[in-house]
Amino acid sequence: MDGAAQQGRLARAAPALLLAFLAPTFAEVLPGATRFSALFVFPIELAVWGGGAVMARALVRKLGLGWWSLLLLGLVLAVAEEFLIQQTSLAPLVIRLKGETWARACDLNYVYALWALVYESVWVVLLPTLTVEMIFPLRRREPWLSRAGAVVTGGLFFVGCCFAWFTWTQIARTQVFHQPPFSPPLPWVAAALAVILSLILAAVRFPPRPPLRTLAAPPPLLPALLGAVWAVLWFGLVVLAFGIAPRFPPLAAVAAAMLVVCVILAVVPRWAADARWSKRHDYALVAGSLCGSMAVSFIAFQGAAPADLWFKIIVDCLAVAGLAWLGRRVLRRS
Repeated sequence: MDGAAQQGRLARAAPALLLAFLAPTFAEVLPGATRFSALFVFPIELAVWGGGAVMARALVRKLGLGWWSLLLLGLVLAVAEEFLIQQTSLAPLVIRLKGETWARACDLNYVYALWALVYESVWVVLLPTLTVEMIFPLRRREPWLSRAGAVVTGGLFFVGCCFAWFTWTQIARTQVFHQPPFSPPLPWVAAALAVILSLILAAVRFPPRPPLRTLAAPPPLLPALLGAVWAVLWFGLVVLAFGIAPRFPPLAAVAAAMLVVCVILAVVPRWAADARWSKRHDYALVAGSLCGSMAVSFIAFQGAAPADLWFKIIVDCLAVAGLAWLGRRVLRRS
C-alpha cells in the first residue's frame, strides 16, 4: 500500500514536476544561457523559474482564469527577477560586446529590460505550460498543486530567490565579472513592487477578456514559422542590448520590438479564439519557437569551450526528439 500510495502521489505531481523542469530548460538550458560549465545554477533556476511557473499556473487554473491572466503572472515573475532578485535590468550589464554602454538611461537598461520581460514571461511560463498541458491533456484544467504542495513550492521559491540574489549580485558580478557592487535605486524597487501588485490584481480581479473578433486559424505551418521568426528576432534584440552595434539607435530597437509584440498580441490570440484552432496549432507554435531559439543561439557559441558546445548539441537534439514524440501524440489525438 505504501508503495502504491507513493506511486499515486508521484503520478499526481508529475505535471507540476515536469513544468518546474521545463521552465528553466526552455528559457536557460536549450538556448545555451545556462551552459554545462554553469550547470550548478540549475537547481536555483528550478526553484525560481520552475516554482514560479508552477504557482502561477496553479493560481490561474484554480480560479478558472485564462491565458491572459497567466501572461500577466508571467510578467510578475519577470519583473521580480529583473528588478528585485537579480536586478539585471537595473545594474550595468556585465556583457558589453563592444565595450560600450548602450541603451541605458535613468539607471535602466531599457532595451534589455524589454527583451527580458517579454522573453521570461513567455519562455518561462507560457510555452512550458502549453507543452505540459499537451502532454497531460486530461489534466489540463487541474491546478496540479495541492495546499501542501503550494507551501513547499512557495518555500523553495523563496529560498531560490535568496540564493539567486546572493550568488549573482554578491558573487558573480563582483568576483567573476569584476564589476563594482550595485545597489538598486529605491524608486525603482518601489516601482517594481507597485507593478507586481498591479499585475497580480489585474490577473486575478480584472482579467483581460478574450478577443471579441477572431481570425480564421491558418494552417499549423504558419504559427510554427511565426514562432521561429519571433524567436530569432528576439535573440537579435538581446544581442543588440549587449552592445553588438553601439551606433544603432536604441529607440529604433524599442520601436521595432514593440511592433513585433503588438503584431503577435493582435494576431495569435485571435487565431487561438477561432473554433478551427486545434492542438496541432498549439504544438506548431511551441515547436517553431523552440527550434528557432535553439538554432539561432548557436551563434553565441563561437569560441565556446568544447564541453559547453557539445552539451548544447546534445540537449538540443534531445529536445528535438522530445518534440517529435509530442508531435506524434498530438497527431494521433487530433
